[in-house]
Amino acid sequence: MIIPNQTHQSELLMSSFLEMVNTTDGNFTVVAKLIEASNDDESMQLTIEHLCLYPQAKQAFINRLRLGTIDLDRMSKLAVNTLGRLYADHIIQNQLKPIQSELQPQSERDFLNVHITETHDLWHVVTGTNIDVLGEIQLEAFYIAQLKMSRFWLALMTKNLLKSLLYDIEMADRYLEIITKGWMMGHQAQPLFGVNWSNLWETPIEEVRASLKISIL
Repeated sequence: MIIPNQTHQSELLMSSFLEMVNTTDGNFTVVAKLIEASNDDESMQLTIEHLCLYPQAKQAFINRLRLGTIDLDRMSKLAVNTLGRLYADHIIQNQLKPIQSELQPQSERDFLNVHITETHDLWHVVTGTNIDVLGEIQLEAFYIAQLKMSRFWLALMTKNLLKSLLYDIEMADRYLEIITKGWMMGHQAQPLFGVNWSNLWETPIEEVRASLKISIL
């Protein structure tokens, strides 16, 4: 069992977790608090060490690979069913904006947070998950399988299960089904962390998924 070194951080994590349980989904201020509380040095280092077992991820940490500028207008004109076209459609149809962090990573921990943040919607597209509650739960399970020691994604998963217990018990079976599906996908897939997505915009999504061993179950 991994136990934070400081009691204060444990208390902060519990406080932010309970605040998230008691607030509506999509409250990004509360999400930010949970990120800060759950990103302790110990578990973050374990996640980094796990990812560095894979050459692609290890090289990404060295190069600090960023997603770069996203030209949605150009991507929306790519061939149907290419990664770039599907990403642009995902962003536009859901009235989102490409997430581009202003933080310049000064450490592996910084880069881990920035890279995961910037590529979150790409993970949605590649895994075929929606941005509704069920889709987010499925992707959370995928993250847990891929990142291993991430307290943040495990906390989000726990939050959704607790909300089901408290407010939506009839959805429990569906949540467990989606969690299982996402975890199996993430466990079977190649690591998505560190993929150079900018080289894949014009690649058909079937080829992208095949190369990453992502099976849409």
